[in-house]
Order: sequence, then structure tokens, then C-alpha cells
Amino acid sequence: MKKHELSPPQVLAAGFFVIILIGTLLLKLPISTTEYLSWLDALFTATSAVTVTGLVVVDTGGAFTHFGQIILMVLIQIGGLGLMTFAVMSILLLGKRIGLKERLLIQESLNQNSMGGVVRLIKALFFFAVGTELIATVILSFKWVPEYGFAQGVFNSLFHAISAFNNAGFSLWSDSLSGYATSPVVNLTITFLFITGGIGFTVLYELFERKSFRHYALHTKVMLVGTFFINVIAIFSFFLLEFQNPETLGALSSGDQFWTSYFQAITPRTAGFNTLDYSTMNESTLLFTVFLMFIGAGSASTGSGIKVTTFVIILAAVYAYLRGRNEVRMFKRRVPLEIVHRSLSIIIMSLFFVFFSIFILSLTENLPIIALIFESFSAFGTVGLSVGITDQLSTIGKLVIMVLMFIGRVGPLTIAFALAKTSAPKISYPKGRIFTG
Repeated sequence: MKKHELSPPQVLAAGFFVIILIGTLLLKLPISTTEYLSWLDALFTATSAVTVTGLVVVDTGGAFTHFGQIILMVLIQIGGLGLMTFAVMSILLLGKRIGLKERLLIQESLNQNSMGGVVRLIKALFFFAVGTELIATVILSFKWVPEYGFAQGVFNSLFHAISAFNNAGFSLWSDSLSGYATSPVVNLTITFLFITGGIGFTVLYELFERKSFRHYALHTKVMLVGTFFINVIAIFSFFLLEFQNPETLGALSSGDQFWTSYFQAITPRTAGFNTLDYSTMNESTLLFTVFLMFIGAGSASTGSGIKVTTFVIILAAVYAYLRGRNEVRMFKRRVPLEIVHRSLSIIIMSLFFVFFSIFILSLTENLPIIALIFESFSAFGTVGLSVGITDQLSTIGKLVIMVLMFIGRVGPLTIAFALAKTSAPKISYPKGRIFTG
């Protein structure tokens, strides 16, 4: 009888699921909480932490003890850097060799095209992440130690540094970072962390290896340029949409408007922190934020969404079609047609998952449809932003959001590959041109 072996996508999906279950059990321990926590809420919180989303049904700072908050930090770190990162580091520390099977899993988890250099990439990623988080902890401590004392100030700094670098959005304060909306130290440190974590590990690695933009790989160029333009457009758009709203930017000085516009425009890229109350924003701003959350961060990063490269590739494909070209070009390089098909598949599958979830929520929840749309896209993009309805969801509603968070973190195509029969051929993407309009 032929032995059935799990494929890399199945192993990754199963690994995330197991970590979520372990996290749920740990969060249910009496030592982890200050108040009663239902099994459903423990499962929801663990799922949100492992998928680095940040949607919460209980107050993180009030409902959990320091032990429970440490459990959340560990779950966030594992979810952000990836299960395979910690597995590989454990194997290396034990002095063992990384086999072919492990390299295939690393390749899948980091969304790499080949196995070459994946172990070196994992090691560099791990030490860079830990080092960056520790440096950020020191910087934030200058702000929070004077306010909360040494022990609590350092703990607050470490928690938010880990949460920010991994694009988790968990905060120890019920209003997230609203109390520091105008603080340059908090704004710059937190945004640097989640931009760095969300740009992609392969991009970061290449930035250290090569110093010239001309020598960067196409992926790195697309990520850097795409991220820059999306962020700039988002900052100006948020300001224009909200500067007359007296409940958000309208009541602030021009300097404070800059900091809040900057932070709120960057955070939908899967970070999840907020310095303004989203429930007071205009619906136009919420819809624009939904668009940013759907795009998300970079491939092989701590963020999710369809990814910046996917979005840029589809834009480039539309441009090529309108210009009558039979190939997609970027930075004097030709993009293979299978990559264009893959990008389109990701977008279509993602929209299907999200809109099907919105449909289910519209049947089970007695809440405004704009709030359900916002919550669903936030869950899929593992962003964690909310208009304040997460704790009002029914049991079915929470389960739907949990599934969306899981799919968003693991990836829609990974889920599809994991559910497919291992003996069947790989999914083939549609052939031919993409017609729009």
C-alpha cells in the first residue's frame, strides 16, 4: 500500500492549525487570564495572533496577564516569521542537517522559486528580525519607561515592537496607539517596523547584499517602487478624505494632521495599529482603506493581502493590453505569462473568499453592511483594523472571520493546493489574454 505523504502546502496549513490549537489551550490556562475567557474567544484570539491579524474580542491589556501576553507575543512571532523559520533554527541549533524535504517546505513557506540559498535566507531573516525588534524596544523604552516605570515600560515596548514588526496590530491599550497619535517617536518607530516586516524578507536580504538599485532583481524593484507610490498616494488620499471631518483630522493642528494622516495611510498595509477611531471616519475613507487592506504587503513577509507585486503585475498587464503588446514588461524585463495568470488567480480567489464571507455575515449579523465589508477585508488581509464590531459578532460571525484570517495568512492558492489531491496535476491557470471592462 502506497504511503500517503502530505504536500508542502498541506504541511504548512496543518502546521498553522496546530499552532493555533496549542495557543488556544495556553490562553485558556488560569494563569493566562484575569477574567473568564470562553473557548471560542480563546480560539479567536489565538487565530488572530498566529495569523498576525490583530482583531480582538477581548481587551488584550486587561483580559490577559503578563503570562498570557507573553503567549501572544510568542504566537505572533511564530505566525509572522513562519513556522518553518523556527523549525529550521531548532534543527540548526541541534547541529543537524537540513534535508531536501525541509528545503521544499522552506521554499513553500517563503514563496521562493527555487531551493537555492533558502537556509541562508532563513538564518538571516531570524537574526535580522530579532535584532530589529530589540533595537526598536530600546527606542520605544525612552518613551514608555518614564510613563510606566522600567519593568512595565520595557514590557510595553517589547510587546509593541514584536507586534509591529510582524504586522500583527495587537496593542496593550484598548484604543491601540490613539494616545500617541502625535508622537514622532512612536509614529516613526512603529511604522518603520511594520514597513520593514511587510516589504518582504527576500527584498530585505537583497538590500543588504546589493547596494545598487540597478542590480536589484525585478521582484525587489517592483516591491520598492510599488510600496513607495502606494504609500504616498495613500497619505495624500487619507488627508483629502478626512481633513474636514471634525471627529478625526478636522480638530487637529496642521502638524498633528500630518502625523495622523501618515500613520493611518500606512497602517492598512496589514499593520493593524490605529491612532484614530475608524468608527468616526467617512464611509469614503473606509472604502479606500478596504482597497489598501486588500492589496496588503509583500510576498514572503509578515503581512498578507494579495500582495503588492500581484497588484502591480495586473496593472502592468492591463497597460500592456491597452498598448497592444503581447507581453508584460517592467524595468526592461519580461514578466512570464504564468506569473500574470498566477496573479489573476490570486485576485479572483481572494475576492471569492471575501465576498462569500461578507454574504454569510450579512445573513447572520445585524450590523451595517459597510462594517461587515470592512471587517471581512481586514480579516483576509490580516490587518486587524475594525470599526468596533468584532466583539459584537455572533458565534457564526466569529467563525467566518477566523476562517478568513487563516486563509489570508496561509494564502488562497496554498489553501487550494492543500485541498487538492496530491496525485492530481497542479492547478493550471487560464490561457490567453486578460480582457477587462
